[in-house]
Amino acid sequence: MKTVKRDHQLTDCQASRQMIAKASRDGTVTMFDRVRGRKVCSFGSGGTCCRVCFMGPCHVKEEGPGADTGICGATPATIAARNFGRMIAAGTAAHSDHAREIVLTFLKMLNGEAASYTIRDPVKLRELAEVLGISSNGDAKELARRVAESLLAEFGKQEGELIFPSRAPAKRQEIWRRLGVVPRGIDREVVEMLHRTSVGVDQDFEHLMLQGMRVALADGWGGSMIATELQDILFGTPYPVLGKVNLGVLREDHVNIVVHGHEPLLPMVVVDMARDEELLARARSVGAKGINIAGICCTANELLLRNGIPVAGSILQQELAIVTGAVDLMMVDVQCVMQGLANVAACYHTELVTTSPRARIQGVTHVEFHPEHAEKTARELILRAVDNYPRRGVVEIPREEIDVMAGFSHESIRYMLGGRFRAGYGPLNENIINGRIRGIAAVVGCSNPRVRYGDLHTTLVRELIANNVLVLTSGCAAINCAKEGLLVPEASDLAGSGLREVCEAVGMPPVLHCGSCVDNSRLLVAATEIVRQGGLGDDLADLPVVGCAPEWMSEKALAIGQYFVTSGVPVGFGVVFPTLGSEEFSSFLFEGISALTGGKWFFEPDPRLMARRVVEYIDAKRRALGIEQARERVLFDMEMRRQIATG
Repeated sequence: MKTVKRDHQLTDCQASRQMIAKASRDGTVTMFDRVRGRKVCSFGSGGTCCRVCFMGPCHVKEEGPGADTGICGATPATIAARNFGRMIAAGTAAHSDHAREIVLTFLKMLNGEAASYTIRDPVKLRELAEVLGISSNGDAKELARRVAESLLAEFGKQEGELIFPSRAPAKRQEIWRRLGVVPRGIDREVVEMLHRTSVGVDQDFEHLMLQGMRVALADGWGGSMIATELQDILFGTPYPVLGKVNLGVLREDHVNIVVHGHEPLLPMVVVDMARDEELLARARSVGAKGINIAGICCTANELLLRNGIPVAGSILQQELAIVTGAVDLMMVDVQCVMQGLANVAACYHTELVTTSPRARIQGVTHVEFHPEHAEKTARELILRAVDNYPRRGVVEIPREEIDVMAGFSHESIRYMLGGRFRAGYGPLNENIINGRIRGIAAVVGCSNPRVRYGDLHTTLVRELIANNVLVLTSGCAAINCAKEGLLVPEASDLAGSGLREVCEAVGMPPVLHCGSCVDNSRLLVAATEIVRQGGLGDDLADLPVVGCAPEWMSEKALAIGQYFVTSGVPVGFGVVFPTLGSEEFSSFLFEGISALTGGKWFFEPDPRLMARRVVEYIDAKRRALGIEQARERVLFDMEMRRQIATG
């Protein structure tokens, strides 16, 4: 494997360093101060701290001679599996509750109760109707209603199967049915996971993980996929778009509004309202040249993909954006919003506003959002920001403002590779078969202040593209890679000769920004399209594809990782792995589970070593497919594709 030599210091974000230094001068405490000297609990980080009852809590030791158990007799493997399963359930609940809100808003729009929204991609609506088994003939509004009602029913189903797992290759569906892990209903699987992991219920770690698989599939092939599909219909399916990223996107002479969180319903309306001439005139009346919207975290990705709205930063830059002194209002909804924002905002003029009915921060202004009054709420928030502009103190905005190309949905990739009349994954499969592209790696997930922030993502990605691995990225990983200039076509200069040739021919970056964290479901659909295109096996587990979350920190990351593992894809985590306190359970996740699903977990905190392992997995898949030597394509004909789709 080719190794890239690079100055470690260059992986650090200069804009973030500048703002951390400013915060120190200002006497402002941020997460970077709070993490210093914070001890890690070995029992908690290893997954062997049990808190499901109060006979304990019980901190148990590793298996082996003299091994400890909980008061009830629970072994480290049982405790670690319970904790792992509960984290998967929590991550699934987060993604799926987001999806539910999108579906309910969609229905309100159809009922005439949410006039700020409309169907922007009617073609995708009809395609989705076909997936759901709904006839696309007839009235468009009635079709939309039937689609929405069908999706809403997925949450409360008690029996049967979710619909979207039927999109997977037939062989993969057979594996899931044999294991008994096809989800029945999204909410049911989350509830059952919590029940099984409560005191005195399921105490066999392998049996617990079968439910872990099922609840994770209810996320990736359920809630997350619902959110992605309906958001595309409401706001437009992403196609390649240019934008800017890093704290330099804030404007000293503009009213700056930062939107942060994960639900794009209100932020999309704020973007539209910020163009209103009356509001722009109000901004000019207080001395500003205009209104600038910038995003943090996954809301940032949603706005970038569809509107080219600039991205101020990833999760670990949310406090640093305020430290610039240039943010007049930060609006937050759900997920990855730090309570410490309140204390940081109190040190500057920034007004922090919570907007979701589900989430408040003590002492922070709350302006509650409901889809029925989206424009009114958006206008109020913009006016608050405008009125706050004259209250600014010292402003210091970093210069870093990097170009980024985003918007690579699985639809846009098909179009980009094949054109309008021959859209498809044929050219991608061909270049994997002939060896120009070695394989594909999904590098996704959060940022983590316990490691050199952003460095693990970018070091891993540089190593992978140098070894001809095409990288798909999402979430904060995408933002970190963008800040290093890896999400533009010019980054193909850093790629191996084969990948570079493909990128230059198509005009694409070697690292494709695929969206927010719920949009990891796009990668499942893309992988399925690769299988159906032919020539690379008949199951997702056959593909030279690996997933990685080198800086993960959220329960959502575990849910994502598990739905990829259950779909047959190996997944690597960095920083720490939350089951290492149990060698027995970890061994099952790292090796034993592959006999069931074809996928497995691996843990590697060093990004260069992680890249090496990714390449080894990819090369093993290539050998199994018989394409370890460069050769020209052997693509499937229509009959062969039909057999894969129908079994």
